[in-house]
Amino acid sequence: MTGVSIVVPTLGRPSLGALLRALGPLPDGMELLIVDDRPDRRTPLDLPPDTPARVVAGRSAGPAAARNIGWQAARHEWIAFLDDDVIPEPGWPARLVDDLRDADAEQKRVGGVQGRLWVPLPAGRRLTDWERVTAGLADGEWITADMAYRRAALARVGGFDERLPRAFREDAELAHRVRRAGWELRSGARSTAHPVRPEQRWISVRTQRGNADDALLRRLYGRSWRTVLGIPPGRRHRHAAITACLAAAVVCTGAATGLTAASRSRSRRSWFGTAASERPGAVRALSVAATLAAAGWAAGTTEFAAARIAPGPRDRREVTTMLLTSVAIPPVAIAHWLRGWFRWRGAQPLTGTPAGLTRVTPASGLAVPVGRAPRHAEPTGHTGADDHVESAGRAGVNGHSEAAGTADDAGQNDDRAAAGGPAMPARRADEAAGDAGERRTGARTGAHR
Repeated sequence: MTGVSIVVPTLGRPSLGALLRALGPLPDGMELLIVDDRPDRRTPLDLPPDTPARVVAGRSAGPAAARNIGWQAARHEWIAFLDDDVIPEPGWPARLVDDLRDADAEQKRVGGVQGRLWVPLPAGRRLTDWERVTAGLADGEWITADMAYRRAALARVGGFDERLPRAFREDAELAHRVRRAGWELRSGARSTAHPVRPEQRWISVRTQRGNADDALLRRLYGRSWRTVLGIPPGRRHRHAAITACLAAAVVCTGAATGLTAASRSRSRRSWFGTAASERPGAVRALSVAATLAAAGWAAGTTEFAAARIAPGPRDRREVTTMLLTSVAIPPVAIAHWLRGWFRWRGAQPLTGTPAGLTRVTPASGLAVPVGRAPRHAEPTGHTGADDHVESAGRAGVNGHSEAAGTADDAGQNDDRAAAGGPAMPARRADEAAGDAGERRTGARTGAHR
């Protein structure tokens, strides 16, 4: 093993400082790269004093893009990805080296080594819905909250797929391509804590944007995409049934109301082409259909809410949150799924270097798009010691949770080619903060899906 590069994508959350302090001094042969993915980088990151980090500018295009930028800018053979909200155990750098040395010593082609993730949970009470979602990280496979990949494996498959802009599924999809390319993945002995992050009441609704990513994966890998990628079953079929009942109830109620209004004025004709007063049976049929559809919606929503409330603390706030969000989640989830399904018509799995990927030229501090000459690049940020910034292009991030920044919903206005997945533009600053709060929440557990 010739060296290790640690890559940490960040939106500048306060948890970054705790991570860097937990890492402590790094041994020889190990470098630390922080990908500054904030939409506004006019002020430098707030880093602990004497942090031995090289800061690389991201494109605010999501975790997948940020990680691609990081590993392309790295100098060493192994790339260890950490999320900015985890806490490595004491001695983590040395244990990382041991894990990778063991991987090099094996006869198998080990392309990646995962750390053991654990979630500190409150004792003495039942877990909230959000805490249960975060706790699911501990059972996830190949989660890039703490995952090291061999550079050759990343280069062989083209890195993270930037068409997956959230911290959701992008790590599972990368792991699948790495294994399909002939590399083996294994678990190491190092350990990392992933604390439960405080969140707003509506986080479970916001994370439904990940359904658009699920639609892309369905396009890429077919009906068995969950089995192929090792992703647990979700609730989308039940959400679709609930949403269909809701839509039917609204349509039938509207039609019945229209016919009733028309019957009061014999001069008006219904959309059936017959005087409304001549169609009393149609009004009754529509009313019955609306009632049955509404009953189906109520039953499905009640079951969903009960399934989320039962294992929780059942206090007033939690029950209220579960009731409100259980009403909103099914239609929101299906809307995002349909958006993704139509957007990604004809999409194909990533097979080469991500489009728009840039490489860093450390000597000049320029961000150079792959395939272009350095003269086309422009310096970004500052190269001084105070700012620690070197410019680089950007290409990919992940997350356990359902969460995180959406390039679609965050101001993306270019239609990337479905098959090629060109790089996404920067997200709007007003949505980036909300996206950051969604990173790693229910993505790998299939929660609420």
